[in-house]
Amino acid sequence: MNHDNQRNHLKAYGIVYFGLEAGLKSKWLLNYDGGAFLIENNKAIENECKIRGVSYQIISDAKAQLILQEISAPSSNQEAVTLEKAPKIAVYSPKDKMPWDDAVTMVLTYAEIPFDVIYDKDVLADKLLIYEWLHLHHEDFTGQYGKFYGSFRTTPWYIDAKLNAEKLAKELGYNKVSEEKLAVAKKIRDYVIGGGFMFAMCSATDSFDIALAAEGVDIAEAMFDGDASEMNYQSKINFNKTFAFKDFELERNPITYEFSSIDMTRKRRIPKTSDYFSLIEFSAKWDPVPTMLTQNHTTLVKGFMGQTTSFDRNTVKTNVLVLGENRTNREARYIHGTKGKGMFTFYGGHDPEDYTHRVGDPKTELDLHKTSPGYRLILNNVLFPAAKKKKQKT
Repeated sequence: MNHDNQRNHLKAYGIVYFGLEAGLKSKWLLNYDGGAFLIENNKAIENECKIRGVSYQIISDAKAQLILQEISAPSSNQEAVTLEKAPKIAVYSPKDKMPWDDAVTMVLTYAEIPFDVIYDKDVLADKLLIYEWLHLHHEDFTGQYGKFYGSFRTTPWYIDAKLNAEKLAKELGYNKVSEEKLAVAKKIRDYVIGGGFMFAMCSATDSFDIALAAEGVDIAEAMFDGDASEMNYQSKINFNKTFAFKDFELERNPITYEFSSIDMTRKRRIPKTSDYFSLIEFSAKWDPVPTMLTQNHTTLVKGFMGQTTSFDRNTVKTNVLVLGENRTNREARYIHGTKGKGMFTFYGGHDPEDYTHRVGDPKTELDLHKTSPGYRLILNNVLFPAAKKKKQKT
């Protein structure tokens, strides 16, 4: 899985998933050869590697033991983590969204990793309980329709989406979309507390925490929910209810395409040519989870924009790990934390290979980005629930 030898890093994760589904013994070799995988060999997995264009090497049992001995040396910042079973995956997304609307859906499809699409009815019916891993589509959990009002309120797709959301909320017994989305967010919160793994990108990160923090407070203006927001609602926000963020200021202007001061998009002063973020190195033996989440063939990853591009470090809670950051701009791009028995990862930006993805832009062709470091980070999250649990020290 290093930079020079792997032809298709993204499909390699699908090979590992295929092996786990087939019951093959698998290990993730953290910080070894770009985060390589050691998989029990059989003809079926060899054939899959050939079909999918994934680079692999067949080694003897003796060679495998030598590699494992090298990794186990106390002086090496490496670890061999046993992968136990393929996690059952859910993608939270409206059923009418196209696969190219979401980077995770695209890369799961490209890597040939199976997943189910679920949405509000499924979540409120407790169907999350059958999944080990959940991805949140670029959702707005605050009931403000993505804050697209300023630019898109007269477009047919915005009008239809608003009507459909209101219809769904009423079907589910709620007077407002914001109330229904809060109920969904609380179900997801409980799923994580109970031991689930949650991954979110772009606006699903901050809008999720904002919805939880604003429980019982009307922060939506009349064009969103039919009545005015509460007076002085900022003072009523409860940061103790959030997963990752604290001390943020909500954006009161309904025309502004922004939720709060969490996001760095409008504060950034970084030209595209120098927009990169660096992955932080962790101790593989003592902190295997953040090490798994940062496995890559490079420590420098191209930046990319989104409605929520990155997170202001001043708004990130102290108990949340920053996995990737742009230090010159003091922004966190990739963060991870625990909540109850479960874990969550938030990743800023919309599409790792489309710098300024906008509404209506064409689909990213992942066959042109087979070794994308930014997409690899997503797939690290897909596989890490498969790892045999080891107590985290950090």
